[in-house]
Order: sequence, then structure tokens, then C-alpha cells
Amino acid sequence: MDQLPLFQSSQAPFTVSEVNAHIRDLMEADEVLQDLWVHGEISNLSRPKSGHLYFSIKDGNATLRVVMWRNSTARLIYQPQDGDQIEAHGNISVYEVGGQYQLYADQIRPAGLGSLFLEFQKLKEKLEKEGLFDQERKRAIPSLPKVIGVVTSPSGAALRDILNTIRRRYPLVEVIVSPATVQGESAPKEIISAINQLNQYTKPDLIILARGGGSIEDLWAFNDEAVAHAIADSDAPLISGVGHETDFTIADFVSDLRAPTPTAAAELATPNRGDILANLGELQEILYRTVSDFIQEARWGWKEIANRLLRQSPENRLLSARQRLDELLSRGALVLGHNINLQKTKLAGIQQQLIALSPQNVLTRGFAMVTDQDGGIIKSKTQVKKGEEIDIRLSDGNLNAEVK
Repeated sequence: MDQLPLFQSSQAPFTVSEVNAHIRDLMEADEVLQDLWVHGEISNLSRPKSGHLYFSIKDGNATLRVVMWRNSTARLIYQPQDGDQIEAHGNISVYEVGGQYQLYADQIRPAGLGSLFLEFQKLKEKLEKEGLFDQERKRAIPSLPKVIGVVTSPSGAALRDILNTIRRRYPLVEVIVSPATVQGESAPKEIISAINQLNQYTKPDLIILARGGGSIEDLWAFNDEAVAHAIADSDAPLISGVGHETDFTIADFVSDLRAPTPTAAAELATPNRGDILANLGELQEILYRTVSDFIQEARWGWKEIANRLLRQSPENRLLSARQRLDELLSRGALVLGHNINLQKTKLAGIQQQLIALSPQNVLTRGFAMVTDQDGGIIKSKTQVKKGEEIDIRLSDGNLNAEVK
């Protein structure tokens, strides 16, 4: 019997991608692997800028890679750290590029606190549906408060941190402390009473609700539904500064502004004295320039008004009228003199014509004027008779003659 050559097979080989895809399909078809909780210790936690979480969970014998996408991390009420014992919920699948199977988590909670987190999540969803977390209802924090109310334990480190920060940044503000227990069964009622008393009697510009860090049980008073409504109903805007940066409570979601720590709450509630002085310097410079420009414009305006009044004053008008009269008189004298000279010239011409046409002037040229005894001018010989006496007027005298 002939033996088949070594490694001979009738089936074509799979690619690596095909193998990984096939394993992925098998895992995603398994109902158990698609909905499970896994308990373990966090290690190699990575938070890139994308907002996703990458880490491993391990027990004494094995390690499982975990991925949590940004849309799930945004809903986290607990911020995981390396070394934390957690319970992660999600589904198992294969990252085909790396050939690794991993847990794609959609929920994370500290191990052993499952019931508290379920209660927290249930209340959070309820209040969110009621609109207590809506950004539209959140009020602006005043930039220059005159009175700040503080709700916290009078003996806690949180109060000292808040007072020191306010004293350093903005010592002009008045601080009213409304004491309350911030841990234990009586804490929710005392917190609500402290907030209401501030709003009713002190009427501060804003309120800081604060306490230091602790476990989820220590902070549970700030996850109380009645406390959440007291914060939402507060007349004054409220800043929450509960726990550490990684701690989130219902009070943080309802408050008008969340601070990661009590110290940060005091910083958000007050302006920096150095910034105020710098702003005052800038405002002083702007005010100086504005006033200087106003004064300069006013001076120019006053000068224009004074010049206008000077031009329109009766005295100036009279002087102008006098000057105008002098100009008219001078012009009239010139015109009159010119007319007189013109008339003189015309008169001289007429005089010369009269002289040239006068009878005396004619007689000097050898002519004579003959008149009868009555003085009538004789122009023809037919006007006289023989023996009649006539007068002959010459240029140098008269002659008497008789007609022959």
C-alpha cells in the first residue's frame, strides 16, 4: 500500500485572519461569554487621551485583558486604580489584529459593593430622568461673592482647607459655616437642614458643600435622594467638593458646579486677589485714557462754542457792520467821484460845443449880424426898404447904417 507524502492534505490552509475571525465567531455565539461578570485585581491601567480604558484583571493564576470604550467610561461613577479589586461586566471577544481574546467591559464596580452601586445607579438614572442633572437648570457662580456659606463638619480637615484657601485668595468675603455631620445615618438630614438654614436666614451668594475623601460608605450621605433635591432647590448656587478627584456622588451631578476636592471648591468659589489687582490696574489705565480723551474732546468742544459765541456776539456784529459801512462809504465816494468827473467831462464837451456855436464866435470869423430897429434879425434883403436904418453887429462892436 502506497503511503501518502508527508504533510500532504486535501484542505487548503487558513490564513491567520481567518483563524482569528473564526475564533471570534465561536466566542460571540456563546451566551455565557456575551453576558458575564468577572472578578479580579486591576493592573497595567492605561487612560489615553481618547477616553478609553485599557487594563488587565488578574487572580493568583491568570490574567485577562479588558477594554472599556469611552461611551462606557463617561458613565462611570467609580474611577478604577491599579491594585483595586473590581467586578467588571461585559462580553468576551477576540482582538483579531493581535490574536488576543479580551473582555469588552461596559460596567465596573469595586468588588463587594455591588448592591450599593446598583442602588447608586438606580437613583442616578431616576434623578437624571427628572432633569436634576440638566445643564439648563445649573446656575452661574458669582465672580465676586460677598457672602459664602459652607456646609461641612466643623471639626473636619475640609473646613480648614476651605478657610485657608479663601483667606489666601479673597479675604474680603464673609464666610458663614452651617455645621452638619457628613457621615452616618443622621448626615442626610443635617446636610439638608444646614442648606435650608443658609438659604432662609443668611442668604449667601453661593454655598460650598464639602467633605474629605473616604470609602463609598463614608460618602453615602451625598448619594441621598432628599439631599439631591435640597441641592436642586437651593436659592443660592451650590458647589460640591466631596471626597477626592476620583470620587463621584449624586451631589456632584446635581450641584451647579463640581469641584474635585474641598480646596478646589474654595478656589472655584473665589477670585484670586492677584488677578483682581491686575484687573484693577488694567481698568485704572482704561479709565485714565477714557477720562483724558473725554476732557480733551470737551476742551475742543468748549473752544468751538467760545469761537462761535465770539463770532455771533453783538459787539462783533456791530464792528462788522461798521466795517461794512466804511467799505460801502468808500465804495460810494469812489463811484460818486467817478460820476462827477464823468459829468464834468461831458459838461466841458457841451461847453466847447456851445462856444463853437455861439454868435460871438461866429462874428470873430468875419461874419456880421444885421438887425432892424426892433432887434429882429434880418436874414434877407427883402426884409428892408430904402432909407430904413439897420444895426450891424460885428465882433468888436456895432454900426448904424441906412439902406440906399
